[in-house]
Amino acid sequence: MMDRRLFLGAGIAGASALTFSSVFSQNSPNFGAPVLPTPGFRKMKLGAMEVIALNDGALRRPLGDEFVRNAPLEQVKAMLASQSLPTDYVDIPFTAFLVVNGNDRFLIDTGFADNGPPTTGRLRANLAAAGYKPEDINHVILSHYHGDHINGLRAKDGSLVFPRAKVHVPAPEHAFWMDDAKMSAAPPAMQGGFQAVRRVLGSLPADQLVKFEPGAELAPGITSSAAFGHTPGMSVFTIRSEGQSFMYVADVTNVPSLFARSPDWAVAFDMDAEMARQTRRRVFDMLVKEKTVAGGFHFPFPAFGTMEAAGNGYQFKPMA
Repeated sequence: MMDRRLFLGAGIAGASALTFSSVFSQNSPNFGAPVLPTPGFRKMKLGAMEVIALNDGALRRPLGDEFVRNAPLEQVKAMLASQSLPTDYVDIPFTAFLVVNGNDRFLIDTGFADNGPPTTGRLRANLAAAGYKPEDINHVILSHYHGDHINGLRAKDGSLVFPRAKVHVPAPEHAFWMDDAKMSAAPPAMQGGFQAVRRVLGSLPADQLVKFEPGAELAPGITSSAAFGHTPGMSVFTIRSEGQSFMYVADVTNVPSLFARSPDWAVAFDMDAEMARQTRRRVFDMLVKEKTVAGGFHFPFPAFGTMEAAGNGYQFKPMA
């Protein structure tokens, strides 16, 4: 039942979005290009650790009926207008996070590398600007298997971008996307997502691919938590050091000006919209209650900030 609901919930728009080709190729020159942050990294001390936001670029896409699946476009535009944001398009940034703990360097999610549209693939340059080389990364943690999170692991020529890194993945996410029967049962528009997972992760040596159960501690001070719904096994990560904490919420929300403010709305990319809604409210309620600093892959740069209660939802307040 769950598998069927995942596929039905994703719908045609959602399934197409999983390949990060059809939906994102709708970029229109009429709306111009997104402005990318300069510099494209931001460092934050967290006790004895450091957390670095690394922007991989952004995409500007026209705002159509398919983007929010359960609200009229007029309502969606009104929500953007109420925040003095454009109503004809949305900018979707991509920001990974590097956690530095002594000689251990954990990159959480990877962006596109050279596999994406022209306004993406900036992570490697921003990593260098922050003082690190790809060879310095000894751990990569993947929150889930959508293309914008995993494609940066392997360049277009097949080479590993972070050759020395162990790759930590949520076991239920890996099991879903590597299941040939599920790939066969998926809609045609979703096939590219399954194929991308096999291209990026299928040939990783067994000693380089580390599967974890959501809830497990991945390293001292880094704990995973289940955040299912956006995908079957998506996980979020809490970093703790010397009494300070930071949570990377991955894609618990896409475009916080819409889906944090209206957390019951479903973005096209959520594979199980109802489960994603429940996860969103649970995670954001906790962030508000505990006043935890959070970061999200699609949050406006620097992608660090706090979540506050606002109306029937939440407001993301970026760090100054």
